[in-house]
Amino acid sequence: MERKTAEILGYKVDLLSFDEALKTVLDKTEEQNTQTVTINPEMIALGEKNQEFSEILKNADLVIPDGFGIKLALMLYGIKQQQIPGIEFSKKLIAHCAENSLPVALIGAKEETIQKACENLKNEYPNLKICYKKNGYFKEDEERAIIDEMKQSCPKLVLAALGVPKQEIFINKYKNEFQNTMFVGVGGSFDVWAGNVKRAPLIFRKLGCEWLWRLIKEPSRFNRMFPTLPLFVFKVIMNKK
Repeated sequence: MERKTAEILGYKVDLLSFDEALKTVLDKTEEQNTQTVTINPEMIALGEKNQEFSEILKNADLVIPDGFGIKLALMLYGIKQQQIPGIEFSKKLIAHCAENSLPVALIGAKEETIQKACENLKNEYPNLKICYKKNGYFKEDEERAIIDEMKQSCPKLVLAALGVPKQEIFINKYKNEFQNTMFVGVGGSFDVWAGNVKRAPLIFRKLGCEWLWRLIKEPSRFNRMFPTLPLFVFKVIMNKK
């Protein structure tokens, strides 16, 4: 399938349905390792300040529109695009791996969080093979040993919950040492799967307002989201003109 993208402030976003995005990454991984980025306005704002991170965003194998701000930007460009939440996309990849006996590796979050997340995922998908797990509290000089150990387990899906931009930089740094493996940065997904954090009610998710629910539940996020989101929308509008 020819890659169809739109450009938002210099960053390409794949224009695919949820199912097409899944098929794309599964097909690509038959021939190469793949890095999927679940992009949102905060990541674009960070990319403007961090050249290394910017290049990773621009060269990812698949860039799916996770944040509502990305969907809004595309709407301002006259493009109707389905929002693809990264947590749901990753869960579908986990389900695929469970159904096809493909080993999965998880790295990130606190020790108790990753242990509980793995336990809950195994309960949900009894056939899931978690071949490697490691919490996210390690130093840079420990990475080599972690990667070597992970490689021995031969994962076909690696989910990194190390936070942005650390998870994307970590994946980009080591992905080519694996073979036909899918890599996705999943942010706080382990906390959700562990039951530490509840997702927004379905109505918020359907309306694309999960960000609003998180803001209501965690007012401390306000300083991170504003003025980033309004400034992002303003830049998109000015870029369109």
